[in-house]
Amino acid sequence: MRRRDLLAMPLVAGSASAAAGPIAVDPKSVRLKLKHTWTTTMSSSDYRDTLHLTLHRGGVSAFGEGAPIVRYEETAAEGVEWLKSLTPELEKADWRQFSKLLGQIFERHPKHWAAKSALANALMDWNTKNFGVPVYQYFGLDPKDAPLTTFSIGIDTPEVTRQKTKEADAYPVLKVKVGLDTDEATIEAVRSVTRKPLRVDANEGWKDKDEVVRKINWLEKQGVEFIEQPMPAHMLEDMNYIRKRVHMPIIADEACLHPQDIPKLANYFDGVNIKLDKCGGILEAYRMIQIAKSLGLKTMLGCMISSSAAVTAAAQLSPMVDYADLDGNLLISNDPFQGVTVVKGKLVLPSGPGLGLRKI
Repeated sequence: MRRRDLLAMPLVAGSASAAAGPIAVDPKSVRLKLKHTWTTTMSSSDYRDTLHLTLHRGGVSAFGEGAPIVRYEETAAEGVEWLKSLTPELEKADWRQFSKLLGQIFERHPKHWAAKSALANALMDWNTKNFGVPVYQYFGLDPKDAPLTTFSIGIDTPEVTRQKTKEADAYPVLKVKVGLDTDEATIEAVRSVTRKPLRVDANEGWKDKDEVVRKINWLEKQGVEFIEQPMPAHMLEDMNYIRKRVHMPIIADEACLHPQDIPKLANYFDGVNIKLDKCGGILEAYRMIQIAKSLGLKTMLGCMISSSAAVTAAAQLSPMVDYADLDGNLLISNDPFQGVTVVKGKLVLPSGPGLGLRKI
């Protein structure tokens, strides 16, 4: 089947019974337990609450997950209540017209991006299950093109950092959280264990542009490939000052939320990190990747701490991007789903229809 035929299917695919009849909308908050305390410049925790959504109609059940981001004042509990409030609208809607349906919902509701992501991903899962194809096939992508994913090392003491690095022996590229006064000690602890390529994420932790230049120039000597969001998102003008004085690519993360953000970022960054939980799901992320590529920016898919439901949704688009940081499910001990796997660092997408998720 040709890609253009698949893209036309939302208007025609599936039987009338699949698109109508009784529905079930079941959102709930799920507590995910971390294998290690997870610390960044923003927070430290032993668990994360994410929002899980099950949609059911016409004999087909579909799944979605959103990981609310504290920085944007979202919680799983509020997302659950918002999704419940949409039940009457979802009952009347034709889910095959998911692009139109999501557009109408997004236009009326300016918040709840993680919950929107759960809804968008579940609707995509439902439709592509009805089509009988994986989501990546719907977008015309080859799963063999999926990249390596980094494995993340959160901020910790040098001793624990060394332990975490040893535990990540199976992953060929590591991502290290920085952004504090302990950055040099953190990188030195990692380097005492491995010479693997590193990528770092400062999560807006540095505030002084000259200090940023010094730190990035030091990181370049430590085998670091690129850095994410070294300064707060609003400090865009300082990025030009920094980029003239360093050689390492700089990737926007917290500054990159929605499709309309990307054109203005092209003047300040070398690439963008796109997260479904920030933008509202698979369709919005697809648009963002296309916009970024058209502007010559490097593209990266990231994730929050989440289960395989959210990570597998993002991984469906991974054949499109230059870099992937899709390891949120690898950092937890109670994943309720099985989906995308990692073999020698490479993302391996499930072959089943929809997102290819299986409940454990």
